[in-house]
Amino acid sequence: MASSRTVLILCGDYMEDYEVKVPFQSLQALGCQVDAVCPEKKAGDSCPTAVHDFCGHQTYSESRGHNFTLNATFDEVDLTKYDGLVIPGGRAPEYLSMNASVVDLVKQFSTSGKPIASICHGQLILAAADTVNGRSCTAYATVGPALIAAGAKWVEPTTPDVCVVDGSLITAATYEGHPEFIQLFVKAMGGKITGGDKRILFLCGDYMEDYEVKVPFQSLQALGCRVDAVCHTFALTAAFDGLDSSGYDALVIPGGRAPEYLALNGHVLNIVKEFMSSGKPVASICHGQQILAAAGVLKGRKCTAYPAVKLNVVLGGGTWLEPDPIHRCFTDGNLVTGAAWPGHPEFVSQLMVLLGVQVSF
Repeated sequence: MASSRTVLILCGDYMEDYEVKVPFQSLQALGCQVDAVCPEKKAGDSCPTAVHDFCGHQTYSESRGHNFTLNATFDEVDLTKYDGLVIPGGRAPEYLSMNASVVDLVKQFSTSGKPIASICHGQLILAAADTVNGRSCTAYATVGPALIAAGAKWVEPTTPDVCVVDGSLITAATYEGHPEFIQLFVKAMGGKITGGDKRILFLCGDYMEDYEVKVPFQSLQALGCRVDAVCHTFALTAAFDGLDSSGYDALVIPGGRAPEYLALNGHVLNIVKEFMSSGKPVASICHGQQILAAAGVLKGRKCTAYPAVKLNVVLGGGTWLEPDPIHRCFTDGNLVTGAAWPGHPEFVSQLMVLLGVQVSF
């Protein structure tokens, strides 16, 4: 898919992990060029992230996340080349809002009328740049007083997935709102999504890889797909017991530690066999291919996986494709395979091709 829009993501140390990774990889999968920058850092440097989990009605927990690698240099940013701006939340905005260069950049973007999508605590930067005065917006609830003081028309986030649009400004309360947040941003840049009326099934399990479920899950939802996540022991968005796979258009299998145990479950293997024999798209990443091997569906198939899973693929009768570089993904008939979460943009875009889902600008 040819790149037709260029997006800037404004990063900082201890930004929220999902709120940078999901938009970054999702927008790339949808065909955008995405540049991530941070003040006083250059391309190749990294920002530590923070993981925020809700743990009560008043607050959330915060733990160390991944190191997010920047792919552009803040001091070299030319605003004229960008079609949209994304501001993640987390702790970073508290400090970025005091940076004169950041505030000036946001002011210029706002003046240009180009779309700005800001989430969670990111709206503190909007307030510092005087871009919310008289405009409707939401944010993580504790940011409300600052936005009201900045003249915003505050919209209470009654649920974590609330999103608000006011002209070129898109705001969201938390990463739970990513699907609508990303969809609204794509549309604000002139994007049109077609073919998104698909039903996708995710096979989940305890200790699956975090990114490998969250990024594709929310990316496909942003395209308008109905996405159900099921596990062999408990219900997530759909119940595993009594599942009728015929009602779904595609299957996605995340990696991590879960697949080696899911590969022991006969019902799981039967679901995989049904999808593969029907010719419906199956997308599996990382250790997910352990399930494919156990289901006996890799015979005569070319595929890749996390390098440690090579033995499973070969013993399962598959033709091993080296994941070099690690973000390489491959399609063989109805099967898409990837090695690890750095390959999400290719992984999701190749699945989109099989599903007939397109984004045009």
